[in-house]
Amino acid sequence: MSFSKEDMNPYKVANRIRKRVLALAIANRGGNISQACSSSEILATLYTRIMNITKLSEPLMPRKFAGAPSATNKDSFTGDNFNGIRGPAYDRFYLSPSQYSVVLYATLVEVGRMKPEGFELFGKDGSVVEHIGEAHSPGMDINGGSLGQAISQAAGISMARKLKGETGRQIVFLGDGELQLGMTWEAIQAMCFYKLDNMIVIVDQNGQQCDGKISDVMDTPPLEKRFEAFGARVYVVDGHNCEVMEAVANQKPDGRPMVIMARTNPCQGMAVIQEKAPRIHFIGMTDSDIPKYEECLAQL
Repeated sequence: MSFSKEDMNPYKVANRIRKRVLALAIANRGGNISQACSSSEILATLYTRIMNITKLSEPLMPRKFAGAPSATNKDSFTGDNFNGIRGPAYDRFYLSPSQYSVVLYATLVEVGRMKPEGFELFGKDGSVVEHIGEAHSPGMDINGGSLGQAISQAAGISMARKLKGETGRQIVFLGDGELQLGMTWEAIQAMCFYKLDNMIVIVDQNGQQCDGKISDVMDTPPLEKRFEAFGARVYVVDGHNCEVMEAVANQKPDGRPMVIMARTNPCQGMAVIQEKAPRIHFIGMTDSDIPKYEECLAQL
């Protein structure tokens, strides 16, 4: 696949991400498509306008699973090679809510970092293109474990890189449901105390979690004030406005970790999902549902 400059317009990339995720969900009779609705512009902007990562000479094909990392397994690997080579000035990306893995894989395809054939390995036995991504999955290099753990790992890496004098940033994609967890706020507290201004946390604030609407399960306002109270540099933006997210994220550091609250629509581009509300964390499809989703795919 080759992409022109216009092909890499983040809005066009975002639309292609949604199409690819929806097509897979139709084929599998279900999938995490509300996550694609809310986060496609965020991930498209990160990969085309924000993250300082190296280019690849060609899209990569995921390798076969080689076993869990251990002192005796020399064949294990991580998926960070899809984000280019590591270096002192380069950014590193961390996906915290692993139910978004399919959206990340689609993003890698649509920005020319993974071969389309690799995306087709999603959920296949022996494949690292896992439904719930692991450290070996494309675009990842840590195991976020249960929700809320990736941000703590990224904070530790940020501190280490800062002590070494490296200028690369740690960019953490967080789900707003993770803000119900105490360990998330412990990480934020540490990030602010140690002035880790080489961290950007971007939150997909789509108002959803696995049990329904956050406001019904356990509401957490006022989030911006909470982050500010810890000492973070906080911005509230439209998570479907690529230019605004780019402008905010690429500001010079000022001694504080940055938190971008990206307010998004979990049905963006796919109004048909609203029929399943309020439980839209995973969209299951019956045979009678398929024509509606195929029509939605054609419109995208």
